[in-house]
Amino acid sequence: MPTMQYAATGRRKCSVARVRLMPGQGNVIINGREMSEYLGSKVLEIIVRQPLVATGTEGKFDVYANVKGGGTTGQAGAIRHGIARALLEVDPEFRPVLKKAGYLTRDPRMKERRKYGLKKARKAPQFSKR
Repeated sequence: MPTMQYAATGRRKCSVARVRLMPGQGNVIINGREMSEYLGSKVLEIIVRQPLVATGTEGKFDVYANVKGGGTTGQAGAIRHGIARALLEVDPEFRPVLKKAGYLTRDPRMKERRKYGLKKARKAPQFSKR
């Protein structure tokens, strides 16, 4: 009998996470490594687990995430977004809880592009009157 598998995609900044949820003991595997080994920060681990805690499904699903692009914070946010979307496939009743917490909303904030004549997006060269 095939095991149930729920898949979703999560995004944040430049990071894209492909997330699969499978019934299990609550292990979180990111790019083939344990979550604590991959992220290296307790705060980021808490961010990744937030949707599971909010819906009371922590310890019921194993999370397998493939994530690329961006930094560790963006990747953690992308995984959180993916887990929240996958939980909707598990049970649509989770929608109000996840929506209220803001886990289903894709964070639109991106790095602003550099403009010509400036050193960065908004930083101008030093001005001198003389």
